[in-house]
Amino acid sequence: MARTSSTLGVLARWIPIAGWLPRYRRPDLGGDLTAGITVAAMLIPQGMAYAMLAGMPPQAGLYASTIPIALYAFFGTSRQLAVGPVAIVSLLTASALAPLADEGTGEYIALAAVLALMVAAVHFLLGITRMGWVVNLLSHPVLVGFTAAAALIIGASQVKHLLGVTLPSTEGFIETVTELGRSLGDVNWTTIALGAGTIAVLVGLKKWKKTFPAALVAVVVTTIVSQVFDLAGRGVSTIGEIPSDLPALAIPSIDSGALGSLVPAALVITLAGYMESIAIAKVFARKNRYEVDANQELIGLGAANAGAGLFGGFPVTGGFSRTAVNADAGARTPLASLISVGIILVALVAITPFLTALPSATLGAIVVVAVYGLVDVKEARHIAKVKRGDLFPMGVAFAATLVLGIEAGIAIAIGASLVLIFMRLMRPHTAELGRIPGTSVYRNTARFPEAETHPGIAVLRLDTSLNFANVAFVKRRISDLVANRPDATAIVLDFNGVNDLDASGDQALHEILEDLADQGIDVHLATVKGPVRDVLVRSGLWDQLGPRVHLDANAAVRSIEDEEPRIEAAELSTEPAEPSEPQSMGQAFRAVSR
Repeated sequence: MARTSSTLGVLARWIPIAGWLPRYRRPDLGGDLTAGITVAAMLIPQGMAYAMLAGMPPQAGLYASTIPIALYAFFGTSRQLAVGPVAIVSLLTASALAPLADEGTGEYIALAAVLALMVAAVHFLLGITRMGWVVNLLSHPVLVGFTAAAALIIGASQVKHLLGVTLPSTEGFIETVTELGRSLGDVNWTTIALGAGTIAVLVGLKKWKKTFPAALVAVVVTTIVSQVFDLAGRGVSTIGEIPSDLPALAIPSIDSGALGSLVPAALVITLAGYMESIAIAKVFARKNRYEVDANQELIGLGAANAGAGLFGGFPVTGGFSRTAVNADAGARTPLASLISVGIILVALVAITPFLTALPSATLGAIVVVAVYGLVDVKEARHIAKVKRGDLFPMGVAFAATLVLGIEAGIAIAIGASLVLIFMRLMRPHTAELGRIPGTSVYRNTARFPEAETHPGIAVLRLDTSLNFANVAFVKRRISDLVANRPDATAIVLDFNGVNDLDASGDQALHEILEDLADQGIDVHLATVKGPVRDVLVRSGLWDQLGPRVHLDANAAVRSIEDEEPRIEAAELSTEPAEPSEPQSMGQAFRAVSR
């Protein structure tokens, strides 16, 4: 029994279902069953709608909602995450494939499968090499700006279905809006009325009850209306015949010439899809008090995309809205997703023959309502309030995505984030310190007006690691301090915020000591941490400073004022202290500076 339990434990590390399924609790079945039915009712119309958004036939959306979801249930670690087609990934798919083939053709469908397999390969590579941290390249402000722009692009791409017009394929928001403007004279008013009515019903039902299968109701009602009133005869576009076949294994033919063109798209889809998926998975993991493994999530999503590529689908990921519905409906384990898969497989055989008259405007309305919430004005205002500097990458992400397209936009947004980080590294925060009266505590004089400075002594705190990016700024800041304090004969550099020191930083310290010594100013260091001290020891600067290294800013000032004995360099030995010996000040410094 012990060996069996150990084997399951090892297997569960790679295939999580081996961990939770043998321990499945009967009380969880009710919630999983309800959630599975609810999400299936939501996913059937959404899957077809997102397939249309991706330029794929409707059944491809249902295929992407079966095998991929089942594979994620086997390999993923989130209990509530609802995987399947999502709006942004569908749009990215259409954007990547549009220049290579015509929508809906056999070549286009094959390329979508290849793209899904490439996305799976990137997921697997990142997961196996434990590189889940790459998601940090997309900061929260960047994601807010990118998502809002993508939502507008998605919405604009669906307006043609709501107006009943045919537009040439376009890659950008501006081109799409321009083409829509030119086609206003050809709109079909019956289609407009149908689309507007569907949107009104979807919004109303969503406000009434979030878990209600509003999209499924809209599909059923508009299909019946379309058949009874022969809307196709009135010029309303319908999706036509949908094959009622189950997804079948098919290895797509790979065009080596197209692979190079699809690599950037595969990387962007992986990054954007994983970011969306892991973000929502962590939210519900916190709410339900369990952990998700970021690297295993990459494996789970890789398996899902491999399933999509081999069974007639297109790239998938975890979705915000469906995951929220899944959780609210009572999902406790991934069994809820497996129940959804079973229902969708039945629907593929039993329901699709009745959907021939389904208006394209209905699916367009479903997409528009689904992406409406992605334009998060409230969160943008919150970001502006919390950190105004973050408006720059958010604005760049929004504008670049809207003007240049999804792939270029996200690449530029990531670049903007990295530039902003580097600029912050180049101009770190520093503060001149003073002592709070009646205490030994030193604080920023700009924030604590009551803090007292000392005649002849300037104390400067550096709130960053010293490296090649900021040494020029730090040297300039010290020069400005000397100019503003002409009475200073000693400067204390408080290293409380310095966690690392590279070769450039060490060289800069040597130069600072030499320059200030020529001006008759002594330099003292305070609160030097272990990693920084190690560099100073190896460079020889530690011995050069000797007694001018102190426990903290207060000890440094008191030493300079000769109010207490100075700490000798010998006392600052890097050898560990014997615990049985009484601690000297040097030993205390050594303990806190590791």
